[in-house]
Amino acid sequence: MNVAPIILFVYNRLSHTQQTVEALKANTLAGRSQLIIYADAAKNPNAQQDVASVRAYLKTITGFKSVTILERAQNWGLANSIIDGVTEVVNQYGRVIVLEDDLVTSTDFLTYMNHSLDLYQDDENIASIHGYIYPIEGLPDTFFIKGADCWGWATWKRAWQNFEPDGEALLTQVKQRKLQRDVNFNHSYDYIQMLEMQIDGQISSWAVRWYIATFLKGMLTLYPGKSLVHNVGNDNSGTHSDTTSHYDTQLGKFEPSEKIQTEENPQARKKMELFFKSLKKNYFERIVSRMRKLL
Repeated sequence: MNVAPIILFVYNRLSHTQQTVEALKANTLAGRSQLIIYADAAKNPNAQQDVASVRAYLKTITGFKSVTILERAQNWGLANSIIDGVTEVVNQYGRVIVLEDDLVTSTDFLTYMNHSLDLYQDDENIASIHGYIYPIEGLPDTFFIKGADCWGWATWKRAWQNFEPDGEALLTQVKQRKLQRDVNFNHSYDYIQMLEMQIDGQISSWAVRWYIATFLKGMLTLYPGKSLVHNVGNDNSGTHSDTTSHYDTQLGKFEPSEKIQTEENPQARKKMELFFKSLKKNYFERIVSRMRKLL
C-alpha cells in the first residue's frame, strides 16, 4: 500500500486540534504516515495566545512516521492556506489526505483513504475520496456522488489540477449549461448561493469551488456508507460554523472492498437530497418556535 502524507490545517482551537490528532494517532496506519501541519498565524492580537498554545502542542506530537510543522508568518485564512498547502504537498507526493482541526476520525480512516487512493488512482473520472457522510440510513458500503467534498478527504495530483480558483468562471459555466438544479441537489442545498457569496467576498470558501469545478468536469467522489469522520467543530468555535447537531455521526468501521462501478449512485444522491430538505424543515421549525416564544 502506498501510504499518502496527511495534511492537517490548524489555527487557534487547541482542544479541537488535540481531539483530531489523538484520533488520527489511533489509526493503524498512523505510524507509517507523514503528518504535515500548516499552522496559520493570528488574525489579530486577540488570537495570538490561542495560536501560541496550539503551536506549542504541535511540537509534542508523536506517533507518526514523521511530523512536519509549517508555521505561517502571516494569517492566510483557511481557504488560501488549504489551496496553497494541498497544491504544494500533492505536487510533491502525487497524492494527499486532508484534514482540518475539528475532524475526529475513525480508527479505519487512514486504511479507507489509502486503500481507496490505490484502488482508483488510475481512474481519471474520480476526483477524490471522502471520509464523512451525513447521518443517513440504508446506504451501500461505498458509493459515488458527482463533485467533491471537504470533511476529511483525499485526492491525487491529476485530480487537484482541476481545482478552479475563479468563482466567476465557474458560475458562468453553471449558468451557460443550465446546471443550477443539479448542482444544488434538486434545489435542496444552495451551493450556487455559496459560490455567489464567495465571488462577492462575503465568505471565503475553497470547498464550494472544489465541488463545482469537479462537478462541471463530471468527476465523482467516493463516499463510505457509514461515516469515518465526525465534525466536532459545529459548536460555534470556527469561523465558518454555527452550533448544530444535525451533522453529528457515529463513527463506523471500514473493511477493504473491491472496486465498484464508477458512476453516480442515484439512490444515494436522492437520500442526500432528502437529508438536505430535512435540514431546511428543521431550520423553519426552529424559526417558528422562536417566533412563538417571542409572541
